[in-house]
Amino acid sequence: MEKQEVLAYFKKRPRPQSFRELSDAFYLNRQEARRFKRLLREMLASGELVLTRKGLYAPSEEINLVRGYFEAHAGFGFVVADLPGRRDLFIPPHATMGAMDNDRVIARPEAEGGRNGRIIRILERAQRRVAGRLEKSRTACFVRPKGRALKSDIYIPPGECAGLKNGQGVIAEIVEYPSDKRAPTGRIVKVLEPPEGPRDEIAGILEEFSLPARFPKHVAEDAKKAGSVKIPAGEEKGERRKDLTRLPTVTIDGERAKDFDDAVSIRLTGIGYRLWVHIADVSRYVPWDSPLDLEARKRGTSVYFPDRVVPMLPAELSEDLCSLVPGEERYTFTVQMDFDRFGKRYETAFYPSIIRSDERMTYTAVARIIARDDPELLERYSRFAPDFELMAELASQMRARRFDRGSLDFDLPEPEVLLDLQGRPEAIVKSERNIAHILIEEFMIAANEAVAEYLEGLNVPAIYRIHEQPDPVKMEEVLRFTRGLLGKKSADLHAVLAAARGRPEEEVINFAILRSLKQARYSTANVGHYGLASACYTHFTSPIRRYPDLVVHRVLKEALYHRQKKAFPAERAEELGELLPEIAFGSSRMERNADGAEREALKAMKVWFMKERLGDVLRVRIIEVTSYGLRVRFEDFYVESFLHVSLMTDDFYVFNEKSMSLTGKNTGRKFRTGDMIKARIERVDLEEKEIILGLA
Repeated sequence: MEKQEVLAYFKKRPRPQSFRELSDAFYLNRQEARRFKRLLREMLASGELVLTRKGLYAPSEEINLVRGYFEAHAGFGFVVADLPGRRDLFIPPHATMGAMDNDRVIARPEAEGGRNGRIIRILERAQRRVAGRLEKSRTACFVRPKGRALKSDIYIPPGECAGLKNGQGVIAEIVEYPSDKRAPTGRIVKVLEPPEGPRDEIAGILEEFSLPARFPKHVAEDAKKAGSVKIPAGEEKGERRKDLTRLPTVTIDGERAKDFDDAVSIRLTGIGYRLWVHIADVSRYVPWDSPLDLEARKRGTSVYFPDRVVPMLPAELSEDLCSLVPGEERYTFTVQMDFDRFGKRYETAFYPSIIRSDERMTYTAVARIIARDDPELLERYSRFAPDFELMAELASQMRARRFDRGSLDFDLPEPEVLLDLQGRPEAIVKSERNIAHILIEEFMIAANEAVAEYLEGLNVPAIYRIHEQPDPVKMEEVLRFTRGLLGKKSADLHAVLAAARGRPEEEVINFAILRSLKQARYSTANVGHYGLASACYTHFTSPIRRYPDLVVHRVLKEALYHRQKKAFPAERAEELGELLPEIAFGSSRMERNADGAEREALKAMKVWFMKERLGDVLRVRIIEVTSYGLRVRFEDFYVESFLHVSLMTDDFYVFNEKSMSLTGKNTGRKFRTGDMIKARIERVDLEEKEIILGLA
């Protein structure tokens, strides 16, 4: 018996039932009933079923319970439901049941359709180790956590902190988890030495976010075996796989990229364009449940820091065997798409292939070739210059169509850290996007949509990349906020973004809208992607660095194989139906963990960079005005900081919500978004990763 059968039974008879009622309903003998009880225990552990106070079984969703993950803030938090389309539940401090950030939980809404709730069960803890600072007294020891995962300090028994000093950085392993009435208990498993430079800081972040620095021995050995597999000259190349080695093909990536998991080719047709998107066929070397697969599933994603990468797969695969390096034959999975001259896709094909990348191109080089402003580059890559122009032409049409259908257009540049030979930040610059970034982005979106639409059309279990509709209350709040900045009322987000374009307030409006949107995640239930205005979307194009992409490759391969046999096996569909939701949840969790680690690393690099500028007076531009101060960015480097109103000591400042400005009571001096002012770097706090400014 499978879980789906039990859930289907409850849908027909939606009421709590005893074990005897269930076993009788399925006509089970004594031996089958024992196995059935184990299945019910598994479903209780996963949160699909709950036991009522009377000992009856019921599906959590049917009795208005919300299963999801806990998003912790300063004491309070939110439960983000597994089931798409449900509102996030606000959990007040007294109702968290000791849940930590990213824990999987079941919560009960306080009222039917209410926004507030209470956690009633913690299904799975997200972490066992917490980074923090040791605080010792005569009678007790505590670890004060660095992040937001815990709202309370961790109690350390006196014997566990003997010989340690007050204020030391440590990693504590939780022995007893917290509850609403009890603080957590732990033991010290590692002492963190004070960082002597940015490299040490990043190493500490690896510890803090439980990111593995190395691969286990058996996984490394599995990678070496995979590396010994050579592409057969006959069968795979000539029969099952399409030989595309003569098709002009290039990769286009950043200057510092080491793994190349996508390549593109293009050709004019009678009525438009034919585009090939070739993706590294990682599934050829990483089969289900192999040591490599289980390790990749646990990691979920590669994590990128300014000075290193924590890869999902060992270098033998990520930087060699699966990487589409120029001049080498590589296994790929190709999405072949035909577009008309207006950029509308009208035909698609999917097939395993073999390619040979002709050139390893960079975004900068391709953009300059398209702009025709570098004769040397044009001459060097004259063979591909017409193809790049065709790509830019097609991408422009595709992008226009995407925005016409309602895709949100954010222009949010990111900081890029440039390191010297010692790994110290020597510059932090604005990462510019050019036409080459845009064309690769459009081609990957198109390939992801094509794969998702195909799998959904076959009704095959799959993992989708979903972005749910925004909460109406939050939308009203952000529209009210932007009304004050723009001075006019806008009906929707698209109108706001259009009205803000080119204005000093554009960046703060973009960030405000982004913060109000739900976070994109993975799910087996397709509800579309709001940000892209896509009815059906998945992640397929980066299997070297994202585990869901690897899974989608495997599912697509199976679907293509069974399509030839007319039907996808029901038994296999059931297996995937059980497995994929857990993979989707775990991948979403690891993605959030990776994002947090990358943000911390960037903050660390910024404070180490600014440490040498203590006491300097520098020009900054105001990018946001709030009642408690100014968010600013330095003119000479792409670093943000905050100037608190308490350090604006030349006057008493009053916040005007309508004009979003601060005005001095006595001097009349006014601060608005876009103004350039001078600020002094008063202090750089390496531990809290903060740059404290004063008004110059």
